Amino acid sequence: MALASVDIKGTKNGLLVTLGEGELASLLAELEERLSGTASFFKGGQVALAVGQREVSVEKMGHIQALLAQHEVTLGTVISETPVTRAAAGHLGLETKRSFWPKPRPKWRAEEDFSEGALVRCTLHSGQIIRHPGHVVIIGDVNAGAEVVAGGDIVIWGRLRGTVHAGATGDDRTIVCALDLAPTQLRIGKYIARSPEGKPGHKAVPEVASVEEGKIIVKEWKSSR
Repeated sequence: MALASVDIKGTKNGLLVTLGEGELASLLAELEERLSGTASFFKGGQVALAVGQREVSVEKMGHIQALLAQHEVTLGTVISETPVTRAAAGHLGLETKRSFWPKPRPKWRAEEDFSEGALVRCTLHSGQIIRHPGHVVIIGDVNAGAEVVAGGDIVIWGRLRGTVHAGATGDDRTIVCALDLAPTQLRIGKYIARSPEGKPGHKAVPEVASVEEGKIIVKEWKSSR
């Protein structure tokens, strides 16, 4: 039996939750764990649910809808290749669509999903929060007490002193870049890191944080040329 696999990605229309191969009960348990782990990111959002060729009854579809509602997430659209599942979704008043593409596509980075990015031209001050399902680019500083949560990468063309969470939907392949990287807290997917105490005479250089071998690694942000 295939391992349970739940994929959550940001798209231009919101969040897309894809249930992969495996037993439905195991997949829903994984989904609930993911929702609980980043509750503030999903709260108040609307999702499209892709179930592939799986046949889902009205009862089971109602259970999924209720599970999402418990976490204050609205199920708006069901994407399925089977008439039985689309009929069950329609019975509950949900919008239905066929799969975006008939055959599985190769797995690439988040760019493959063409998620809309958010460009912010300002400095974030204490108490200000940005949440976005795709990538986030900030031209300005993120001060201590400010927070940025993104489903994709986070790029800051300025100083990072606040809290950031890239890959908030569970994507450990995302990155955080800043011209001066000294966050209060930095998260990538399920991994968490904090900046060490500043060193006297330390000269800020552009840096990029990513997950390597199960931990967050920070390296100098250099040109690839």
